[in-house]
Amino acid sequence: MITLIVGSTGAGKTTYARRLAEETSAVVYSIDNWMKALYWQDMPEHPDIEWFQSNHTWYTDRIARCEDLIKDLSYRRARLHQPSLLDLGFSTAKHRQGFIDFYKGHGIAVDIHFLNTDPKIRWERVQKRNRNRGETFVMEVDSSMFDYMESIFQPPSSEDGVAITLIPWPS
Repeated sequence: MITLIVGSTGAGKTTYARRLAEETSAVVYSIDNWMKALYWQDMPEHPDIEWFQSNHTWYTDRIARCEDLIKDLSYRRARLHQPSLLDLGFSTAKHRQGFIDFYKGHGIAVDIHFLNTDPKIRWERVQKRNRNRGETFVMEVDSSMFDYMESIFQPPSSEDGVAITLIPWPS
């Protein structure tokens, strides 16, 4: 089983995935952790939305490389009946659909856990994470980055073609 963890910035995806992994013995693949470990040292100390926009190809190419490895590893685990939780953002329907089609095409069950958290609560969480820099902190997210992610986020729907579980988070 592959579970896509979906929610906009600050929804609590990483925290939720970690807790669910403990309950289900699943492996979590979190894109932020991969990017931090492999590429963050090559970025400016405090990247802003302008940096990401002007370095779009640099950033998206590296995310794609990580996602290709994550897709391969989670596929191999699924073939061994080991569940995986994918904390990759999945901000757009097109992004989710690429993963869904891949797994379903290989006969692997896929579902979505959707953390539909109010934007005001999410922004408060992001600000707190920026200040505290706790275990889920990877990079500072300013209001322009938050607003950009809000503008592109597409919530999951029946068109995704898989079961969607709405997660009241935090529970």
